[in-house]
Amino acid sequence: MDSKISIDPEVSRSWTLPASVYIDPGVLERERKEIFSRTWQIVGRRDQVSRPGDFFTAELMGEPLLIVRDQAGELRGFFNVCRHRAGPPAVGCGSRKVFRCGYHGWTYGLDGRLLNAPEFEGVEDFRASEFGLVPVRAEEWGAWVFVNLDKNAEPLIPSLRELPQQTERYKLDLLKLHSRRDYVMDCNWKVYIDNYLEGYHLPSVHPSLNRELDYGKYETETYERHSRQSSPIRGPENEATVERRYKQSAGDMAAEYFWMFPNWMLNCYPDNVSLNIILPLSAEKTLAIFEWYFPESVLKTDAPETTIKFSDEIQLEDGHICEIVHRNLKSSSYTRGRFSVKQERCVHHFHRLYAESSLNRA
Repeated sequence: MDSKISIDPEVSRSWTLPASVYIDPGVLERERKEIFSRTWQIVGRRDQVSRPGDFFTAELMGEPLLIVRDQAGELRGFFNVCRHRAGPPAVGCGSRKVFRCGYHGWTYGLDGRLLNAPEFEGVEDFRASEFGLVPVRAEEWGAWVFVNLDKNAEPLIPSLRELPQQTERYKLDLLKLHSRRDYVMDCNWKVYIDNYLEGYHLPSVHPSLNRELDYGKYETETYERHSRQSSPIRGPENEATVERRYKQSAGDMAAEYFWMFPNWMLNCYPDNVSLNIILPLSAEKTLAIFEWYFPESVLKTDAPETTIKFSDEIQLEDGHICEIVHRNLKSSSYTRGRFSVKQERCVHHFHRLYAESSLNRA
């Protein structure tokens, strides 16, 4: 990125992000350091570490991580890197009383303290207390575990602002995971975020979803670091001739879509919530992780399979249009675009947050 990006605060006057920030590999490296490594990122689920000794390993922006519930019930996070010669203190997931590095056998407690360094007699000025696992900030909300690589970042719950209250009705901490699917798309991660943040493409790209949602009553709201899109689910009109996902709707149901800067979303429907995590694999390749959660009572019905089939159809449609858009961003005919005042306020909000990030201040 050769110069700082300017996004006008007024959507009616603003231009979109320039095409160059979607296709320049150098921009992605800075995004990883200045955006993804400084925001709360979902790395796992709370039910993976529900009891003392439970742990799982993960990776975030190239950093190997170890998440564990210690004997006192406290959630802890560490870099999964042995302090001896960078071996792995833990692999996979499970339950342990201690962690033993698979390289040379250094052993660590659940609190990260170095308990044993075999064959280290005679090493001068070596203090085991100085060689514990390096901690990383780990906190939990809803059904998920979050990590922030920035030691000075705001705590998780306050950083979510209004989101916990807005999603309280869905009882996120009680939902059960049913399935996960990974979608790899040939587009920049921001192309996918842009697409998610507007219902403008609903009639053109998603015919099935458009039959469910009342596009004429589609609403958007923006907050400090997140946004909300919502739409009533249509009533029973035309059900005799049109296949519907929510046939039981009397027009009093709604769908809500919450996005948190920079890259995760909650899609909230009457009988399920799906989590999306969008991760850059390269400047031109993106991983979209989808997880579907249901109340325990719904898991016993056919709703999960119907939901996932319906969601998969929508995701394939989104992936297809995002890949086309990414290719077209390389065209010499395109530099920047404009926003629909009515339909693209959430996209404009994302572009403003992106432009105001430390990446743009650097």
